[in-house]
Amino acid sequence: MIPVPHPIPEPADFDLNCRQHGLAWLANNPDCKRPNDFWSPFRLELAKGFSDRCGYGAMWISSGTIDHFVSVNTNKALAYDWANYRYVEGWINSSKNKRNEAEILDPFMVGNGWFEILLPSLQLVLSDAIPTEFKQRAENTLNWLHLRDDERILKQRRAWYQQYQEDGLSLEGLRKKAPLIAAAVEKQSAAN
Repeated sequence: MIPVPHPIPEPADFDLNCRQHGLAWLANNPDCKRPNDFWSPFRLELAKGFSDRCGYGAMWISSGTIDHFVSVNTNKALAYDWANYRYVEGWINSSKNKRNEAEILDPFMVGNGWFEILLPSLQLVLSDAIPTEFKQRAENTLNWLHLRDDERILKQRRAWYQQYQEDGLSLEGLRKKAPLIAAAVEKQSAAN
């Protein structure tokens, strides 16, 4: 995970086309299991705010989903709150499903250097920079969302690392697509 600049500017038509429609729909359907999806048309604008990188995996993804950081199971009204949206990889969003958001680290809360990638394993670990009060949430996030060393995310990290090592992706390009891997490369270079 890396810091994500926020707030991400709300699209001009979001209030009318999502918030107002959604809250009106909720008022007419108070017993619904899941709120009606008025947010998906804004996925690309949210992705832009996240530099097209997954808020948890911190790597470029071609087609992420909108995660409601505070689950609609916890608070349906926040289903239509722009500030509650995070851009994430679909399988990571599914892993977060029904987890208590108070026990997960919000991508908007992450500080610089709190996480690092180890080379050559490409595992994601907590760094010493993470404040004590966030360590348990960060550990939960690594474990519950399978960010440390799940094969699905390792495969993606290996692909970016290989593009840098073998396929001519510059360090600057790696920094844009997979900034934690770029930081690991720089750390390794400085140590040698």
